[in-house]
Amino acid sequence: MGLRKEVNNQHSPSVPDEWFRPINRAEQNAEKVSRPSLSYWQDAWHRLLKNRLAMTGLVFLFFLAIMAIFGPIWSPYSVTTIDLPNQNLAPSSSHWFGTDDLGRDVFTRTWYGARISLFVGLMAALIDFFVGIIYGGISGYKGGRVDNIMMRIVEILYGLPYLLIVILLLVVMGPSLTTIIVALSVTGWVGMARIVRGQVLQLKNYEFVLASQSFGAKTKRIIRKNLLPNTMGPIIVQMTLTVPSAIFAESFLSFLGLGIQAPYASWGVMANDGLSTILSGHWWRLFFPAFFISATMFAFNVLGDGLQDALDPKLRE
Repeated sequence: MGLRKEVNNQHSPSVPDEWFRPINRAEQNAEKVSRPSLSYWQDAWHRLLKNRLAMTGLVFLFFLAIMAIFGPIWSPYSVTTIDLPNQNLAPSSSHWFGTDDLGRDVFTRTWYGARISLFVGLMAALIDFFVGIIYGGISGYKGGRVDNIMMRIVEILYGLPYLLIVILLLVVMGPSLTTIIVALSVTGWVGMARIVRGQVLQLKNYEFVLASQSFGAKTKRIIRKNLLPNTMGPIIVQMTLTVPSAIFAESFLSFLGLGIQAPYASWGVMANDGLSTILSGHWWRLFFPAFFISATMFAFNVLGDGLQDALDPKLRE
């Protein structure tokens, strides 16, 4: 017995640590399994955080929204006040973005223009969102003859010259903020409807949808509870791409004189006013609105690309 204890004591300190490593790895794997798994939206958010370019666009858009809301309030200058003695001043500590030909502060007008442009883009995207979801959801779920008729209407609207319709509506109804939103929404929902229809056609034959049908659920409830929540990824991506398109369309129409009218400003109006004075050396009047139009469209597009990757279930770990 004494010899056996002595042998055990001699060998116990020399037991290699590698013998215990498989046990440690097993414990670590068990801990990973026991942890609650991330939901679809949590996983998408974590993947979006890893996309630096998309997060840069998101931060810029957040900054732009804050300045659009509070920039004109923080500025000591008014959007419409004319100050002829201070006309066409270069950027300085008093006027950060300079002044225009009527002495109005370009910094204040730039953020007021951001307010107008973002409002138009978001309203057009929301209208496209609701109309496209309802139209595309019904078309895809009903199928058959209903789907054929509804899609022929979409194809007709899709084939019409978009810009021509907008200009005609603005000429008939008169240029105003409401008219621009209505004109951008007349055919803008077509793309959203086609995306929603395609997603619904794929999902409506899944088991959970067939189970709801077997329990007697109504069409409205199936679309709202079963189909739409599973199509939100492509819908959100489409909305992030709709907003910059609407902003560019509003800026282009205002540049042509069919948008917001003086004395109020949008980026398109400011770009139109600044284009005629760029040869005289007043570069700041065109630079700042053109820069924010370009930067906003770039931010929305990189954010949309990042969301497309983050919301793709095929890339989920």
